[in-house]
Amino acid sequence: MKKLKFILVMLIITIFALDSIAQDPGVIKPPPKYPDGIYVKENTNSRRAIPYPYLREADVMWSKRVWRVIDLKEKINHPLYYPIAPLADRKSLFDLLKDGALKEGSVTFFSTNDDEFRIEFTKSEIEALLSKKDTSMADNPLDPGGPQVEVITNNDIKSENITKYWIKEDWFFDKQRSVLDVRIMGLQILIAKISEGGEVIGDQGLAWVYFPAIRQLLANQEVYMRHNDSERRTLEDIFWKRMFSSYVIKESNVYDRYIMDYTAGINALFEAERVKDDIFKFEHDLWHF
Repeated sequence: MKKLKFILVMLIITIFALDSIAQDPGVIKPPPKYPDGIYVKENTNSRRAIPYPYLREADVMWSKRVWRVIDLKEKINHPLYYPIAPLADRKSLFDLLKDGALKEGSVTFFSTNDDEFRIEFTKSEIEALLSKKDTSMADNPLDPGGPQVEVITNNDIKSENITKYWIKEDWFFDKQRSVLDVRIMGLQILIAKISEGGEVIGDQGLAWVYFPAIRQLLANQEVYMRHNDSERRTLEDIFWKRMFSSYVIKESNVYDRYIMDYTAGINALFEAERVKDDIFKFEHDLWHF
């Protein structure tokens, strides 16, 4: 009787496992005809995003919402920025999101003023967003001495135009597991803001992306790892393991304002560090040593 129960349980587990594999959004690519390497890379293509631990509202005894900036000029953040042009096995984070939104339809862009993910962009709106048209006057090649004609140039936004990413995340203490945890809720793409004279005068938001919905896409995209080309690390690993540098620009507050709205300069940096230190002290003060 016990053996029969055991066989029945194993059969049910196998059925659920096969069903989950069939529903896996990750796409396993066929092996290339002429592999560029000593072996065919299969691990990353078949990886699945690590599922979040189950969380009940009653188990969250404390939480804090924080907005951060990931500056792509910092060396530790370069795996998110490079390669500028897509390679056979690697893409930048922006190229991955752009292809997911335009080609595969697996990524949804939201308005840059909507970090609550309510205003979705359609595919045509995304195409218009990522392809800017500039108008200028030039000499007519068919009539060199005649009046100038209007020339329309398509300036597509490329990976090299991306300067920063904003992330919106929730820090919380789960009393069921007795851990301080964090989950990224949103990711905003920022591009360089260019003046009429062609000078960079700051950054401007492009679009928000709902982060939990793109985790599987990130888990199937390999990134460059220094010192070891065979280390299987993905974009999902970078965010999951917090392998990036960032600084705080906002915490949840009654005024819904950013740090830059009430302080500036070195005081803004001190305020950002204060927010990070408050989160650290909260966890530290929960325990007795």
